[in-house]
Amino acid sequence: MVTSDPVKAHQNQPDAKPVQLRSVNPFNGQTLKTYPEMAAEEVDAAIATAHERFATWRRVPFSQRAAVLRRAAVLCRERIEELARFMTLEMGKRLAEGRKEVELCARIFEYYAQRGEELLRPESIPSPLGAGTLVNEPLGVIFGIQPWNYPCYQVVRFAAPNLMAGNVVLLKHSTRVPQCAEALDRLFQGAGFPAGVYTNLMVTNRGTNRVVDDDRVQGVSFTGSDSSGAKVAERAGRSIKKTILELGGSDPFVVLEDADLNLTIDRAVQGKMTNMGQSCVAAKRFILVQSLSSEFVDRFRARLGALKMGDPLDESTGVAPLSSVEAAARLEEQVNRSVSGGAQVILGGKRPSPQSAFFEPTILTNVKKGTPAYDEELFGPVAAVMVVPDEQAAIAVANDTRYGLGGSVYTRDIERGRRVANQIEAGMVYINHPAWIYEDMPFGGIKKSGYGRECGPLGIHEFANEKLIRNIHPAG
Repeated sequence: MVTSDPVKAHQNQPDAKPVQLRSVNPFNGQTLKTYPEMAAEEVDAAIATAHERFATWRRVPFSQRAAVLRRAAVLCRERIEELARFMTLEMGKRLAEGRKEVELCARIFEYYAQRGEELLRPESIPSPLGAGTLVNEPLGVIFGIQPWNYPCYQVVRFAAPNLMAGNVVLLKHSTRVPQCAEALDRLFQGAGFPAGVYTNLMVTNRGTNRVVDDDRVQGVSFTGSDSSGAKVAERAGRSIKKTILELGGSDPFVVLEDADLNLTIDRAVQGKMTNMGQSCVAAKRFILVQSLSSEFVDRFRARLGALKMGDPLDESTGVAPLSSVEAAARLEEQVNRSVSGGAQVILGGKRPSPQSAFFEPTILTNVKKGTPAYDEELFGPVAAVMVVPDEQAAIAVANDTRYGLGGSVYTRDIERGRRVANQIEAGMVYINHPAWIYEDMPFGGIKKSGYGRECGPLGIHEFANEKLIRNIHPAG
């Protein structure tokens, strides 16, 4: 999903120089604010406080936890403009998209406030020797390592179910969005979560490693690239602690010959350009059955080509900057390597200047296996078009990737869509809509896209101890 590496070699040296976390506006390169990294002793104190607080928070009744989550939902809506603006300033998200993200956060809080107790209700397991009871108990301190691309949603989808379940959480947000992290910390505290139940850690890699290594931390939830996720899982595995990994994606957008093209083109623009394509579930590989490929490409190119670059604070802007100059440069390098491997640019393909965080909406055709557009995650507004003869070929290309996060299928025949969806190797496949995020539906992938599920009924169980309690009859 995100290409920065949050966990590198262990760096806990006491004499390490202090690091400044910089909030930078990608639209103009302006440094907005700086924050000092927490010292090692501050991180240790935060872990100790969270560990102590767990003993009391776990015993707080569900009804009281739910009341605090509901208050957090209210604050999301009251502070929607503030939170959306911070996202725009720190990672370039368009304001309208920021508002939708904050509203989604409010719905996640409300979902777990309403459903949490029911989802964790004890379950009876019948047996001739005496029934067992499966109870769901919180694990303790859970550490979340979250990325910059959805600065509010990523945090809330991790924190809300864990807090409702009785866990306490430590958060390491991306160093690109420290103002968002600070604003969310204010929101959680303002909602009434006791000190130590939700703790924001202003740390870089060395602080991250310190938390993962601590035996008082019982689980780690990571969202980012597959290479970084492997390092997180390896490090957590040394301490025998559970991880959830939500990693990269190369979602197929499969268009069959009977698709409603008016609807499909709308969904293609939505699936590619939401968050400027900086989403693990953005539509990335457009797999078209040949009979309609020419019309699809012509119409898709016209729609993307009509979008105008501009300031993401301007409500009329259609193309906002990527999260950083470095992100835009990496995307340009991937496009250039794809072109060297035979791909053809039929729209866009470059940055306005070497110092720019903008990248033009881009369509590549004639994409070859072994090139970045086919085999890597392109995190931005680049669509890789692949033309195939029929449905079975489309399924084969859709599955020809190391990722397996989301995907979508476009057809007027819903049963056909289900049949194709059943054959696509992914954690989520949508029919006539790009894979997306909903508070009541599980989100997660397979293969190099990671493991575990967030949101929906499954999300609250990931860091719960599903404990069996049983009294076997004397005769047994």
